[in-house]
Amino acid sequence: MRDLFHSPSPAMSESHSTARPLVAVIGGGPAGLMAAEALARRGVAVQVFDAMPSVGRKFLLAGVGGMNITHSEPYPAFVSRYGARQGEVEALLQGFDADALRQWIHGLGIETFVGTSGRVFPRDMKAAPLLRAWLKRLRDSGVVIHTRHRWLGWNADGSLQISYPQGELSVQADAVVLALGGGSWARLGSDGAWVPLLNQRGVDISPLLASNCGFEVQGWSAVLTDKFAGAPLKNIALAVPGAAMRKGEFILTAQGVEGSLVYAWSAALRDAINRDGHATLLLDLLPDKPVDKIAQALAKPRGSRSMAKHLHSQLGLDGVKAALLRELTDPATFAEPARLAAAIKALPIELVRTRPLDEAISSAGGVRFEGLDQGLMVRGLPGVFCAGEMLDWEAPTGGYLLTACFASGLKAGLAAADWLAGKA
Repeated sequence: MRDLFHSPSPAMSESHSTARPLVAVIGGGPAGLMAAEALARRGVAVQVFDAMPSVGRKFLLAGVGGMNITHSEPYPAFVSRYGARQGEVEALLQGFDADALRQWIHGLGIETFVGTSGRVFPRDMKAAPLLRAWLKRLRDSGVVIHTRHRWLGWNADGSLQISYPQGELSVQADAVVLALGGGSWARLGSDGAWVPLLNQRGVDISPLLASNCGFEVQGWSAVLTDKFAGAPLKNIALAVPGAAMRKGEFILTAQGVEGSLVYAWSAALRDAINRDGHATLLLDLLPDKPVDKIAQALAKPRGSRSMAKHLHSQLGLDGVKAALLRELTDPATFAEPARLAAAIKALPIELVRTRPLDEAISSAGGVRFEGLDQGLMVRGLPGVFCAGEMLDWEAPTGGYLLTACFASGLKAGLAAADWLAGKA
């Protein structure tokens, strides 16, 4: 058996002196830790290396304000959320779906509940207790976790090159699970620095793109931004042309729009911008009122009242909603009740770019499934497996991202264990 380290590291608490095979897991997010747990349960020695001062940092941030762990909607609807990669992600979920994730959490002593939106949360709404319980179980099973250890690629002899505060070390592992995250929130560790390292090895990678992100317009007026930047628009609906409206809320920003309902359309909007240079988001300001009723209300005499007061008294439109309607509608439309009613039901917001990738909640792109086998092992790199957000898939917020990260980590961990067993 090969030595674990060519260079000693004071941080190491276990040497590779047993006959058990060793797997290095690079990345201490949900996918990496799940891979580590799967491997440890199969009797494999596991060392986790993470560049940050502690593991699970993005996981903890996702729990601020309420840890949405997964979603309770029926399975067919659930898997449809993964869009173009539905087939590939469904293959992962077949081994660990939303129900299995909830049971796994319960096994850590954390109860869950389903919110009114169908989203699933830990009973106390917090991520930290779940992570603490999980890390204890991992350490009790023999998993060794090294923080402030950044993977730099491979050495000429095939060992892993890792930097840590005291210098560099070379790690000889029997297999590797890469779970390095995507390209958003670099300050939490997901910086996409792995892309050139895998490109050098010929790994098939789609460019990392912003997902679940805000968008920019060509420019709001100073009047709108000075008074309403940061204001939420509630009880509205949004859609891209040709699609059904979805109800919810979003936020008007100084640059454009962001928020949960915008994120739900982010893939379609981003792809349209990349293809056409712009994208249209349709806003229904009164989703519960049909267009003919709106037109009838607007056609009522307003006497000496201003149009702003007329909109407020007849339709309850005021504040940021009325301001955005005025911003995006010409005077001729305001003069005709039927045209104004149509604008209220489908107000076009022209978007010209996404907000920067590092601001996005998640990223699209990554290691393409076509370059992996069914166990997520890289074709052409035997013993190297990939998991989590660094894979080429995306999903909306609502627990779908985390569920697929957990499922892919489990898949990669079990596949790595099987691959090692086949070599024994």
